[in-house]
Amino acid sequence: MKSILFALTLIVCMSSQAQNVTLDYYLPTDVTYNQDIPKPSEILGYVPGEWHVSHDKLVHYMTTIAESSDRISIENRGYTYEHRPLLLLTVTSPENHKNLSEIKEKHLQIVSGEVSKSDLGSMPIVVNQGFSIHGNEPSGSNAALVLAYYLAAAEGPAIDQMLQNTVILLDPSFNPDGLQRFAYWTNTNRSTHLNPDPQDREFSEIFPGGRTNHYWFDMNRDWLPVQLLESQARIKTFYDWRPNVLTDHHEMGSNSSFFFQPGIPERTNPLTPQLNQDLTEKIGNYHASALDSIGSLYYSKESFDDFYYGKGSTFPDINGSIGILFEQGSSRGSGQMTDNGLLSFNFTIRNQFTAALSTLKGSLELKDEILGLQHQFYRNAEKSAGKGAYIFGRKGDPVLTNELAKILKQHQVELYKLTKDETINGKEFEANSSYIIPKNQLQNRLVEAMFEERTTFQDSIFYDVSAWSFKHAFDVDFTEVKSVNRGEKVDSPELKTPSDINKSDYAYAMRWSDFNSAKVLHKIMEAGIRVKVAQKPFQSATEKFDYGTIMIPVQNQNKTGNEIYALLNSLQKKNHIKISALETGLTKGINLGSPNMSHLEMPKIAMLVGDGVRSYDAGEMWHMLDYRFEIPVTKLDTKDFDRTSLDKYTHFIIPSSNSSSLSDSGKAKLKDWVRDGGTIIAYKSTANWLKAEKMIDFKTKNDSVVAKNISFDERSEFYGAKRIGGTIFNTKVDLSHPLLYGYNDDKLAIFRNSNLMLEADDLSFNNPIQYTESPLLSGYINKENLELIKGTVPFKHNRYGRGHVIIFTDNTNFRAFWLGTFKLFLNSIFFSDQM
Repeated sequence: MKSILFALTLIVCMSSQAQNVTLDYYLPTDVTYNQDIPKPSEILGYVPGEWHVSHDKLVHYMTTIAESSDRISIENRGYTYEHRPLLLLTVTSPENHKNLSEIKEKHLQIVSGEVSKSDLGSMPIVVNQGFSIHGNEPSGSNAALVLAYYLAAAEGPAIDQMLQNTVILLDPSFNPDGLQRFAYWTNTNRSTHLNPDPQDREFSEIFPGGRTNHYWFDMNRDWLPVQLLESQARIKTFYDWRPNVLTDHHEMGSNSSFFFQPGIPERTNPLTPQLNQDLTEKIGNYHASALDSIGSLYYSKESFDDFYYGKGSTFPDINGSIGILFEQGSSRGSGQMTDNGLLSFNFTIRNQFTAALSTLKGSLELKDEILGLQHQFYRNAEKSAGKGAYIFGRKGDPVLTNELAKILKQHQVELYKLTKDETINGKEFEANSSYIIPKNQLQNRLVEAMFEERTTFQDSIFYDVSAWSFKHAFDVDFTEVKSVNRGEKVDSPELKTPSDINKSDYAYAMRWSDFNSAKVLHKIMEAGIRVKVAQKPFQSATEKFDYGTIMIPVQNQNKTGNEIYALLNSLQKKNHIKISALETGLTKGINLGSPNMSHLEMPKIAMLVGDGVRSYDAGEMWHMLDYRFEIPVTKLDTKDFDRTSLDKYTHFIIPSSNSSSLSDSGKAKLKDWVRDGGTIIAYKSTANWLKAEKMIDFKTKNDSVVAKNISFDERSEFYGAKRIGGTIFNTKVDLSHPLLYGYNDDKLAIFRNSNLMLEADDLSFNNPIQYTESPLLSGYINKENLELIKGTVPFKHNRYGRGHVIIFTDNTNFRAFWLGTFKLFLNSIFFSDQM
C-alpha cells in the first residue's frame, strides 16, 4: 500500500513539475531579456519541455524569432526525403551581420594561410551548434528553442561581447524527419497526468522509432560518406564556414547522467592532433563548472571515443576544428523513473542548454588558442603533404568512380583528370574513369584518413567501426605515384553523355559491370521486353562480353525494333552505361541462342521489416533499391506477416533479425513459399534461425578464448576485444559464379561487423567468395579470430524445394557507401535462378 501511495505521489509531483515550469527554469539570471523578442510559449502555446516540439512548430518558432531579431538570419539549405526544410540560423552581432561575407571570407583564409597567426586575435570564432541528429534524442532540438531565444533576447555587456566575437551557426534539428516521428509518438502517448513508469507505452516506440531519418539511417555515421540529403546540407555548411567548434547534442540511456568529451584517450585516432584533445579538455572545464552550478551529475573520458571520422563529434577533428559530443541521460518522453530518481524532460533540456552556453563561453575565452589550432593544423598539413599523388578509378565503370569523386568534392578535395589511359603499378587506369588526387593540398590529412589502411591500434575496443577505407568501400584501383601528367582540374565531377548506340534488328548486349546496369535492366523488364543473361563469355566481331552480360533480342518482342532501340538509347544515355548492337548470333564463345543464355524473369521483391528486424540494415537495402536504383520493394511488417500473402513475390529479403520476428505459422508459410519457388535473401543473425528451421545448413567456427588473468573490472574490455566491430578483409572470388557477375578482379574487399564465420563447402564451386589466408586489409581483429576467419566464407546458397535460400554474414550495402559489394546483393536478386 505504501509503495502505491509513493508512486501516486511521484506522478502528481511530476505532473505538477512539468506543467508549472517556466522559461526562467532554463535561463541565466545575470542578464536582462528584450521583451520584444517572442518567447517560445508565445509561438508554440507551451513552455519547452511541457510537450515535445514537432519539427513544423520548431520551424515556425525559428522563422519567427529570426524575423524579430537583428542578431539572427535564417536560411533553408534544402529538404529532407520527407521534404522538411533543413534550417540554419546564423547568430552574431548586428554589426557582424552587416559584414558577414567579409567575416566568412577572412575566416576561410585561416585555412588557406592567407591570414597570419598574429592576426587571429582580431577575428571572431565560429561555433556550429547542432542538435538531435537522432530524432528520438529530442532534448537537443527542444533546447535549441531556449538557446535561440536566449541569443536573441539576452541583453548586457557579456552577451554583446560574445556576439561581437562569435559567429554561431545554429542547426536546430540535424534530423527533421526523425524528430517529427518521435514527437508524434511521445505526444500522442503521454498522459494528461504524466506517468513516469518506464513500462508505459510512451517510452516504447514502435518500429523503426524516431532515431533514424526517413530511410532508417543513423545519420551520425554519415559525416564522411555523405550519402544522405541531410548530410550533404550540413557538410556544405561546414566547408562554407570551416567552424572552429562543432557541438553534437545526443542522449543515452535513461539511467545515465551527462557526458561530455574528451572520450577515452586511448581510443583517439592517431591523425588527430594532441592539441585538439587538450583544448577539448579545456572546454570541458567550462561544462563542468556550468553543470556544477545547476547541480547536474556528469562525467568525461570514461566512454565513447574519437576514432571514426564519420561522426559529428570526430569529423571536425580531421578538419582542424574541435568536435564535442554531449550525451544526456534520456527521459525518452515526458519523464520517467530512473536509478537517479525522477528524470523529467525539462531537466534534460536544461542540461543541453547549459552545455550549449558553456561551449560558447569556453570557445570565446579560448578563442585565440582554438583559432591557432585551425591555423597550425593546415600549416602542418602543408609541411607534411609530400610530393606525388594518388590515382583511383575502375576500368570500364566511370559511374562508380564518379560516385567516389562526388564524395571527395563535397569534402573540397582537389581532383584532376588523367590526360590519357595509363598503366601504373600493374593497374590500368582509363582517362574517362580515373581521377588524380595530388598530395600537396589543404585536405591531404582528410584524404589520408579516408584512404588509409590501419591494422595496429592502441586499444582493442571501438565505439564504431575500426576501418572505413574508401578504396575498398568502392572497390576501385588505387595507387600512389611520384609524378603523373595532370589533366584539367575537376570542379564538379560530371560524366560524358554516351553517343547514340547503333541500331540493330537482331539483338543488343549490355555489360553487367556498369554501375547502373541493374537499374536499366529493371526498366527494360518493366517495359515487358524479354532479356537473357550470358552465363559464359562471348565475343562479337569487335567486342568482348563477360559473364553476366545482358542480351536483349529484337525479334518476337511486344515492342517494335524502333521502340526497343529508342528505349535502350534513352536508358543508356540517362544512366551512362554501354549498350552494344549485335548483328549476328554467330558469336565466338557461346552463341546468342546458346543454352548458356539464360532467360530472366522480372523480380518482384518484398522485405521483412518491423519488430525483431534490424532497422539500419533494412533501411540501407530499401534506400539502395528504391532511391539509388529505382527498383520497387514492398515492406512487409512482422506484425502483419501471418495474414500477408507472399504469392505475388519472387524474392523475400530478410535483414538481420531474431528468431521471434516471425511466429511459427509465419515461418511455416515462408517455408511453403520457398518450396514453391521463392527466394530468400537473408543477412547476419537471420541465418541462425533459418538453420534452426532446417531451411539451410552450415557449420561455423567459434573462438575458444577463455578469460585468464582478467579482472572483474576488465571483463567488458575482454569481451569487446573479441568483437569484429567493423573491419575490412580480403577475399578470393569465382568470377564465373552468378553472384560475381559484373566483377573483373579475382580479389574483393569485404566489410564485416559480425562474428558469424561459416566454414567453406567441401565442393569448391559452392564457395564463390572465400577469405584468403592473409585476409586482414584494415581494422581491428584479435589474433584468434584472425586465424579462424581464414578460409571461411561470407555467403551460402542452397536449394529448398523449388526455391532458393541465400545468406550473407554481413550487410553488403553497409551505410549506403559500401558500393564495392552492392552488386552481390543485386546479383542474388536478378540471378538467383542461375545459382
